[in-house]
Amino acid sequence: MDLNTFWFLLIGVLLIGYAILDGFDLGVGALHLFARTDQDRRIFLNAIGPVWDGNEVWLVTFGGALFAAFPKAYATAFSGFYLAFMFLLCALIFRAVAIEFRSKQESPIWRRFWDGAFFAASASSSLLFGIAVGNLILGLPIGADGDFRGQLGDLVRPYALLVGFFNLSMFMMHGSIYLYLKTEGELQERIRHWIYRTFGIFCCLYAFTTIATLQALPGATRNFAQYPWVWAIVALNVLAIANIPRALHKQLPSFAFFSSACNIAALVVLFGVAIFPNMIISSLNPAWSLTIYNAASSQKALGLMRNIAFLGLPFVMTYTIAIYWVFRGKVKVEKHSY
Repeated sequence: MDLNTFWFLLIGVLLIGYAILDGFDLGVGALHLFARTDQDRRIFLNAIGPVWDGNEVWLVTFGGALFAAFPKAYATAFSGFYLAFMFLLCALIFRAVAIEFRSKQESPIWRRFWDGAFFAASASSSLLFGIAVGNLILGLPIGADGDFRGQLGDLVRPYALLVGFFNLSMFMMHGSIYLYLKTEGELQERIRHWIYRTFGIFCCLYAFTTIATLQALPGATRNFAQYPWVWAIVALNVLAIANIPRALHKQLPSFAFFSSACNIAALVVLFGVAIFPNMIISSLNPAWSLTIYNAASSQKALGLMRNIAFLGLPFVMTYTIAIYWVFRGKVKVEKHSY
């Protein structure tokens, strides 16, 4: 494996980590307004309160790795999605502020405002992430010099919106399963019904998105012939999705959450396979696409950073595991909780 492929895979691993971990955070936020009482909403916030900021470390690490390994792709992506990224940044900031501020006062107006902000920020973030993925699959108007030659309106395409809503449904399903793990009693039973509803919406959008992807990008499966092992990922993806209701029926919510995480990981892998070896596909001329070779840093830099990654990634993994171990179990709301 050359260094360019190694970094493409490592960035994929970081994206998988972020999508799985912050995915249920965003899903919980998108479900926040469906809670009936103030107590229920506090339970939701405390379910993710100890871990949400640590989960976002994976996004920061992903951005840093992309900037270091593929600076040209990073520059083009941020120039093309500049306004969208500003919207995303504002949403992530408001989401964080809402989590911290929401329960600081008991005023109903105060709490309703931050409840709305938390919901809107979480839902819009999920939607924007999906729209970005949809546009990367379709390709961006990139010139021979690597510059973005479009406008913000060019990114709001039907297929990209479909992927955006698909991503939102996936995170809501993922988040509802996580809440089921962290709650108990009557609230847990209501969340169980949410899982089946979000699962149904997800499956419908999964089918539509798959069909639309094969139509919008006929070459999405071109790498399957060269890498036949990818068919195993497809099979595992389908099995993981099918196991979610099965695990819930057998009262095994941990397995349902694990299956949901596997589903997310498989979809990220399939997305990477669909565009490989491209980083950003040019819709103007395929020859102008940014690949893992023409968008990469020097071999010396990639080699040095690989050694740093081998040292740093275990710390991120250890921290993540430790936090989830410390805050395992059901949520308890106390006076000084969120």
